[in-house]
Amino acid sequence: MVSQRFAVILVFALNGGALGSWAPRVPALADQTDAEPGALGLALLGASVGMLLAAAVTGRLVEWFGARAVIAGSTLVACALLPGLGAAPSVPLLGAALVGLGASVGMLDVAMNVAGVAVERRVERPVMPIFHAGFSFGALVGSGAAALAAGHGWSPARHLTVAAVVAVAVLLAVLRPLPGVAPRAAHSAEPPPAAGAVPIRRPALWLLAGVALCSAIAEGASSDWSALLMVTEHGVGEGAAALAFSVFSLAMAVTRLAGGWTHARFGPTRVLVGGAVCAGGGLLAAALLPVAAAGYAGFVLAGAGLAASFPVALSLAGEAGRRGDGTGGEREIAFVTAIAYTGFLAGPPLIGGIAQLTSLSTSFVAVGLIAALIAPAATAAGRSLARERAATRCSGRA
Repeated sequence: MVSQRFAVILVFALNGGALGSWAPRVPALADQTDAEPGALGLALLGASVGMLLAAAVTGRLVEWFGARAVIAGSTLVACALLPGLGAAPSVPLLGAALVGLGASVGMLDVAMNVAGVAVERRVERPVMPIFHAGFSFGALVGSGAAALAAGHGWSPARHLTVAAVVAVAVLLAVLRPLPGVAPRAAHSAEPPPAAGAVPIRRPALWLLAGVALCSAIAEGASSDWSALLMVTEHGVGEGAAALAFSVFSLAMAVTRLAGGWTHARFGPTRVLVGGAVCAGGGLLAAALLPVAAAGYAGFVLAGAGLAASFPVALSLAGEAGRRGDGTGGEREIAFVTAIAYTGFLAGPPLIGGIAQLTSLSTSFVAVGLIAALIAPAATAAGRSLARERAATRCSGRA
């Protein structure tokens, strides 16, 4: 029997594998649909829009049906859409498939993080970074499989159909051990912290969302623009430039494996602040130092520094919504996730606009400064959460 903890890791890996499977096949999909760059960009935007819209409502769904049911439903929908995405004959149908895939993956993202927080509460240790390491390694495996499929001449439809079948098999193997968070009707009537305030009225959650947002912008810029920065500003070839995102992703995945220990040893605020300094410094080095080795080293530092930001922010959001009976946090996690997704949506075009007006190096200076903003946001979030806990204790004694 698969353990509950390992089951959640595999679900995170499934989510990463889904991204790693279809994203590298975009060139083949563009040829298949005869898409011009502008039309293809709009179609790809559909995935981010679907993720953002779904994340905003998934907290309620998890409250009503439980994390396990939402994980199962969203994964099955994503697996059903993958073959259609691979077989899309036109840009409109490609865009429609990406909206649906983005929505299902967005639902899975929220639900799996709720399940991860449930495991954290059970083991009483900070293990969210390890779960997110599963996502990173899943993306690496998925992208590697996509490269093999493309190298052997597999069409996107054939490749993504096989990927969907494998994903369903993994889901069936891990479904039973997944945390079955109780439906909302079974929850305690006890309100969560901050007198049951909705997430939008809680400053601490806005600050945690700011942490996740800055991390998403920096991560999206590194994934979409790192290779071009290495080519235009450091003068390396296209093949070598692709390694920039590889070292970024690998540094993030490996650092997340140690994230639980660092979180427990130094506390979440220190981990976030230290990571912000590391990521900001790395991105500034990649942008300003005219040496290729400095570019690669900068992206290693950025990957390591950003590794904890998203998982720790979500872990703290879940804890901020915890009730006395150990439940709660679904809406808080969904709120922070939805705000973060706007970074993935708006970040790459923003970076491109800055580069168009100035230079790509200048745009990465801006990204480095955005990553550094995680430090003050995390510090303020920690203080705000402490005030909420103090207020809750005082109201309990009253």
